[in-house]
Amino acid sequence: MMRSLFSGVSGLRTHQLRMDVIADNIANVNTVGFKRSTVTFKDVFYQTLRGGSAGDATAGIGGTNPQQIGLGVALNSIDVMHTQGAASSTGNGTDLMIQGDGFFEVKDASDNVYYTRAGNFHFDSEGNLVTPDGLIVQDSSGNGINIGTNATSYSIDKYGNVYVNGTKDSQIRLVKFPNPSGLDKIGSNLYAAADGAGSAIQGVAGDTNFPNTTIIPSALEMSNVDLAQEFTDMIITERGFQANARTITVSDQMLQELVNLKR
Repeated sequence: MMRSLFSGVSGLRTHQLRMDVIADNIANVNTVGFKRSTVTFKDVFYQTLRGGSAGDATAGIGGTNPQQIGLGVALNSIDVMHTQGAASSTGNGTDLMIQGDGFFEVKDASDNVYYTRAGNFHFDSEGNLVTPDGLIVQDSSGNGINIGTNATSYSIDKYGNVYVNGTKDSQIRLVKFPNPSGLDKIGSNLYAAADGAGSAIQGVAGDTNFPNTTIIPSALEMSNVDLAQEFTDMIITERGFQANARTITVSDQMLQELVNLKR
């Protein structure tokens, strides 16, 4: 069989994977706190037809270059781009947006810890500050933020301080990682810690770990998906897919000519 057939098939596979990522980005163009992903390719191994050699000045022979044929393309990486998304004012006092680095830390009923940029929170019937799925937002001490059931007023300032009836009650914890792209996406706008992300760095807005970070109340961070970029990438991916499909078609026609040599 012709090598070009296998190279073309590998090209179809990788361009399909890139289209899957682009489709997911576009689907989440209005998802709160969503971070877009990008795809890169790499060439795969080569078949060496003839190795290279060094020249021999004494014999008057020059060097030769290796003769190699590539065998296609493979997926290199899928990287999450943690750039700042646009702010959307909501007028809801429990909606919070991180301006700068970091994630909110939340816990489920089993004390599993997750991280999120989506600050669409609310207070539940027990006074806990929770996500739409009921995960409790953590304070600077690692406890759930709770204002009780008898609070008559509350407010949250740009440093994440939570005031209940005019008195500071707690402060929202922020967490960042040396490599946030190494976090695992688990759905529902949540990330889980992973070895590739590095060790978690905890703090609060405005401290030494987050000197340029503030929390904006009554606002949400929207998706950082740029539709113009996504549609441009879609066109490039489509043309790449078509070109690889054409390679397979032409290779098939060449094989057909070989078959027709014997009639």
